[in-house]
Amino acid sequence: MNVYELHAREGFDSLVKGERPSPRPGAGEVKVRVRAVSLNYRDIILAKNAKGANRERPIVPTSDGAGEVVEVGPGVTRLRAGDRVMAAFFPTWHRGELEESHHAHALGGGTTDGMLAQEVVLREEAWVRIPEHLSFEEAATLPCAGVTAYQALFVAATVKPGDTVLLQGTGGVSILALQLAKAAGAIPLVTSSSAGKRERAKALGAVETFDYKETPAWGEAVRAFTGGRGVDVAVEVGGPGTFDQSVAALRFGGTMSILGVLTGVRGEVNTHAIFHKGLKVHGVYVGSVAMFEDLGRALSASRIVPIVDRVFSFGEARAAYDYLASAAHFGKVVVRVD
Repeated sequence: MNVYELHAREGFDSLVKGERPSPRPGAGEVKVRVRAVSLNYRDIILAKNAKGANRERPIVPTSDGAGEVVEVGPGVTRLRAGDRVMAAFFPTWHRGELEESHHAHALGGGTTDGMLAQEVVLREEAWVRIPEHLSFEEAATLPCAGVTAYQALFVAATVKPGDTVLLQGTGGVSILALQLAKAAGAIPLVTSSSAGKRERAKALGAVETFDYKETPAWGEAVRAFTGGRGVDVAVEVGGPGTFDQSVAALRFGGTMSILGVLTGVRGEVNTHAIFHKGLKVHGVYVGSVAMFEDLGRALSASRIVPIVDRVFSFGEARAAYDYLASAAHFGKVVVRVD
């Protein structure tokens, strides 16, 4: 079968197309013919840092993929050939709280092969059925961005009708969170420096948008828009560079779901405002298989269709990485696996 591997090379030259033997499922395992893979910011970072990763062998990258079951191993009862499924980001985190052991098994990360291959074998518990109204390309956007957005709104926080939700930018997590928040009856607010992207966000249901370049103190602008009360939930994807603005935007007793490091992993933050306002800051790292299944039911009920910005062919995977890194996208970037 055809695969991509991360080799110890500079930048996106680390992404190398090659071949591997077709895998066979063992007891309790399911083999899937992958039809589509979506990219995340994590994939950009892992590819750029591949040279210094010191892996014993090249790894298949990416965590997010969807396809159809082609073979099941002995003892499999949940799935059968022909089922359309998506892979869980953490294939061993079935329910409950995230534990340290789950990190080592994250797809396409440290030592566990990911989804940028024609065929993938995982335990049956790691596969989640695709909502019937979604294509493979749309379903491939969900394992990381979709589950992250779901946990950020409905597990780390408890978004309900009438709540105001602040979303940063128009990447995969933020746009899926916008769609989910709108479907839940919440009031989504979106930041973006692009006038075109702000208009597209409004078309999806954003009640108001804010240009963070034109208004550097956008946190205060957001709070002013709410009549001085502040937002109920802020989905924080930037990290230290945007943290304080999210804090300023939040109401007393509000919740920040922090899940991104687009501005880095270290920096000064206003800790006084956190306890002064009684804020809840909740780290969100994707989610469990149970959360993934809950997301699937929510999408089926609401008929939400994830926004796919652009689809690349399997041979154009490197171009897909370049495009995501350019930050020109609105929604998700997908590679069709042919």
